[in-house]
Amino acid sequence: MDPIPSSNPEATVGRPSDHRGNRYRRSDDARLAVLQAADDLLSEIGFAAVTIEGIAARAGVGKQTIYRWWQSKADVLMEAFAEDALQDLKPPDTGNLRGDLKAHLNNTAKFLTESDAGAVFRALAGQIQHDPVMAIRFRTEYFERQREQDRIPLRRAIERGELPANTDIDMAVDRLLGPIYFRVLVTGMPVTQEVVEELTIRFMRSIEQ
Repeated sequence: MDPIPSSNPEATVGRPSDHRGNRYRRSDDARLAVLQAADDLLSEIGFAAVTIEGIAARAGVGKQTIYRWWQSKADVLMEAFAEDALQDLKPPDTGNLRGDLKAHLNNTAKFLTESDAGAVFRALAGQIQHDPVMAIRFRTEYFERQREQDRIPLRRAIERGELPANTDIDMAVDRLLGPIYFRVLVTGMPVTQEVVEELTIRFMRSIEQ
């Protein structure tokens, strides 16, 4: 005998929708747990010692859950780092170019040298020297998106009239951020507030000439 249809629309319409929403929420929670676990492990034991099995155990998920979304530990760390950067490296608006630059350069320096995400960045920067596929991902998922954020203070300055409309924004970004990345990745020298102040002062002097 066929079942009698329910006279209550919510009895048939609501249940599948609720189930789907719960499933998506559980998936999102698991994904965030994996990304956090990868960050934590890398800062604790270093890139070479991190494994998919270790990430799964720390996150409290099955190994197959990770492989459903990512192909390798480098992929997990790449996504974790890119998301952290997108959230933490948004240039603040202080109302003037000098303040914007100083704040953004300071935030970038601290992010790359002091945070767990910075440790991920340095590990990935080494990894991409031997992995051309990962190098492309690193450039597109981090550097291209971050470079767009780095342009924001300069575009604001053009809108305020602090910079001429024909300013070469990309060259300015190179001058301001390049020395920070060089210290982080090549020389290992600290990026102090004095360094940031000097970069800001030199740039401001150059546009006043």
